[in-house]
Formats: sequence, C-alpha cells, structure tokens
Amino acid sequence: MRSERRKKKRKWLRITGIVVLVLLIGIGGYAYSVYKSLTNAVETMHQPIDRKSDKRSEDVSLKDKQPFSVLLLGVDQRKGDKGRSDTMIVLAVNPQVNSVKMLSIPRDTRTEIVGKGTIDKINHAYAFGNEEMSMNTVEHFLDIPIDYFIKVNMEGFKDIVDAVGGITVNNDLDFSQGGYHFPKGEVTLDGKKALAFTRMRHDDPRGDFGRQLRQREIIQGVMREGASLTSLTKYQSIFAALGNNVRTNLTFNQMIDIQKNYKGAAGNVEQMTIKGSGTKINGIYYYIVPDAEKQRLHDELAAQLEINK
Repeated sequence: MRSERRKKKRKWLRITGIVVLVLLIGIGGYAYSVYKSLTNAVETMHQPIDRKSDKRSEDVSLKDKQPFSVLLLGVDQRKGDKGRSDTMIVLAVNPQVNSVKMLSIPRDTRTEIVGKGTIDKINHAYAFGNEEMSMNTVEHFLDIPIDYFIKVNMEGFKDIVDAVGGITVNNDLDFSQGGYHFPKGEVTLDGKKALAFTRMRHDDPRGDFGRQLRQREIIQGVMREGASLTSLTKYQSIFAALGNNVRTNLTFNQMIDIQKNYKGAAGNVEQMTIKGSGTKINGIYYYIVPDAEKQRLHDELAAQLEINK
C-alpha cells in the first residue's frame, strides 16, 4: 500500500512537472515571439539622420538618465503627397523631477525655416526638408536642443488606434466631422473616428489650439490602451501598425534605456501653451509669437532640460 502511494505521488509529480515545463516553454515561446515582433517593428521604424545639434556640446546620455527632448511630428501624408507636419509637439523629459513638459506648436506659426533661408509657416519645414529641417527649425524657434524625432503618419494612425482595440477620450466640444458626431464627454473611437476627431479645426472657436487638444487626447488614449494588459494579446497587430506608420531616429537600445530609466516621468505630463495672435501677411494667415513669449517658453523648457543658458 505504501509503495503504491509512493508510485502515485511520483506519477503526479511527473505530471505536474511536465505541465510546469510545458507552461514555461509556452511562456518562453510567447516571450520570444513578442520580443521578435518588437525588434522587427523597431528595425522598420528606425530612421537614422545625419544631424548634430549645435545646442549641445555632447550627445545626451540616456543610460545616465539625462533630460532629453523629442519632436513629435504628425504628418498628414496621403497618396502622391509628401505632406506637411500638421502636428508638432515638443516633449521635454526630465527623470530627476519625474515629469514631461509637452508643448504643441501651432502649424501656422511664422518663423525662419532653417536651411531654407525663408520666413514661413513652421509646418512647411517638413515639406522643404523632412525631419532634419523640422528639428532644426523648431530648435531655432525655441532655442533648445531637439535630440530625437518621432514621426507618425496621421493617415495610417487609424491602424494604430484599431490595433489597440479602440480608445476612449474626453471631448470638450460638441461637433460633427467626416460623417461622425462627437458629443461632449467620454467618447469611444475606432481608427476612422479618431482620424476625423483629430482633423476638425474650422468649426472650433479655438482653431488650431482646439485641434491640438484633440490630438493630445488621441495620443494619450493610445498610450493608455497600449500599456494595458489586454494589449498583450494584440501585440502582433500593434507592432505591425507601428512599423507601418511610425519613424524615429531612436534605436532599440535607446528605447530600452528610456523604458528603464524614464518611465516614472510618463505619469506626470504638463501641457504648455503658446500665446500669440493671428494675422494676415500678403493675404496669408500666420500665427505670430512675440519675442517675449518665445523667451518664456525657452526659459521653461531649458530649465526642464537642465540647460544653463
């Protein structure tokens, strides 16, 4: 009887051991599959540029947790059209104070287009010289270093929204756009609705500023859904959508360093605003930002980036 009990125990021990082993192998295979999909997506997203900021004496070190800046470009790029950067958002990240300063630059802002030698709308920099000219122009406008860029194809952004399973945003204006109605309050959006939600501008009394608020709502909604546990089951479609629609000069290792060393800052995003006025010059509408306002923006962002200037 005792030997029979021992045999049964050994049998159940073997069965339990096999089940655990199968689970470990399955989890390991799943983890490898996620890792492989991620590295493939990042490889596709990576777009190096030959550029050095003259506002930094040496490159920022993400391993040493130094503050850094990112220019987020939302490019409305359709078939046969290079597009313009209708969304320009500067993110200044400081892990020491665990915060991110987020500044949306109105697309009609009048400034020097660095590398072109003209005064024009700031969003034209991308049409003239891609990411590099956009970075140089924004860097000159704010007088701070721009370390990295992330470019999102807004036409394909709907794929990213659909990949995370849709998003929920807080809408502060009742309006209709693109055949959809968006009431005030919490609104759930799929990809097509999200694209229409971000594109409305003319019926908003705040103009481009209202549009910027909606764009930030979309970006934060994607970040929330992308970080949720349920997204683990959708990782392949998420990575595929990112690979198809996002380009950045950040490398895989730099992304890992940011995830490891800066994740505390992501929970504290402070939105900055630009104060200026609209006017027409030679029949063209521009947004004019006074020098004193540019200095104020510079001082706040320079302090965030810990630049002594």
